Order: sequence, then structure tokens, then C-alpha cells
Amino acid sequence: MRLRLREFRFRTGPHEHRVVQPWQPLRHTSLRDPAPYGVLTGDHDGLNRLAGLLSFAAYSRHTVVHVPLRDTVTAHHGGCGEPVDLVLAHHTYGLRPSKWPELRRRLAGGTPLTVRTDEARTARDAAAWERRSHDSGFRDELRHTTHARTFFLIGSRDVFAGTAMECASAAGWGPRHKR
Repeated sequence: MRLRLREFRFRTGPHEHRVVQPWQPLRHTSLRDPAPYGVLTGDHDGLNRLAGLLSFAAYSRHTVVHVPLRDTVTAHHGGCGEPVDLVLAHHTYGLRPSKWPELRRRLAGGTPLTVRTDEARTARDAAAWERRSHDSGFRDELRHTTHARTFFLIGSRDVFAGTAMECASAAGWGPRHKR
């Protein structure tokens, strides 16, 4: 999949940050704050692009993927809680959600970036994660938290790949699919 992104690079103290966002917003996709339960809704295009962004996050350990979803247009406003943005970060990046508001304020301008995701590699890593997930003592899961109206998903390459495949599956087999 080819993704058009907006890239931001900046420094805070000794740390250099790279944050990317979709070039165009995911218009018909929204995420509600998951406390006590949340809802992710989206059309085919939105969920498919979200799958691509998850795949990109899986292989970009030094990049934070920010998906603005608070102000999107969506047909379904169900679920409780307020709309939130989504941030995907590799667990080795060390992103602290409490630092996100400071980083988000620096997201101005940005430069165009086009990337390609490798669906075959994503599928292989998702299958490897699925096989290992049934082992006793398996602990490679997505960690999540909500801070500053942003939902953070933090994980490893394989767990992001598995989540990307789930989003791609939902995009192809949504509730309005004939079967």
C-alpha cells in the first residue's frame, strides 16, 4: 500500500523526534475514548488506511504515527466517551504519554512523505505473532492508555502487524458486507 504522509522532525533537548500523520484525514473514521468501553468506527477507506498506518508503525521503530481522529466526519457516533486522536509508537521508542502535548504543539507545517508498506511481510509477522500468542507466558501485547484526548497504542513489530491485519480484515468484511 502506498501512503501519503506529512512528516515532522524536531528536537526537544537531546532527543530528535520524527512524527508522521496521514496527508489527508481519515474522514469517516473515528475513535471514542475507551473508558469504560470505546468504539472504533470507519468506512472501507479509513480502516484500510489505518491498517497501512499500523503496518508502517510496525517497521518504523523511531517514528511516532499520529492519526488525528477527533474532528473527523463519521456516520456512527455510538459508544460513550469523547472522540480521541490515535498515536502509534513502538515500545522501544520510549514515548511517555505525558510528554505528548508538548510534542503535539510542535506539529506545524510538515513536509510531504510517501511510503510503501509490504503487505506480505506484515502478514508473515502477524502470523508469527498469532502462533506465539498461544504459548504460555506470552506477553507481547498492545499496551494502551489515554492522555490529553489521545489514545496511545504502544507495541512491538509483530503486535502492530497483527493489528494491521485485523483492521484490513475489518475493512473488507464490515457489517454492511453481503455475507
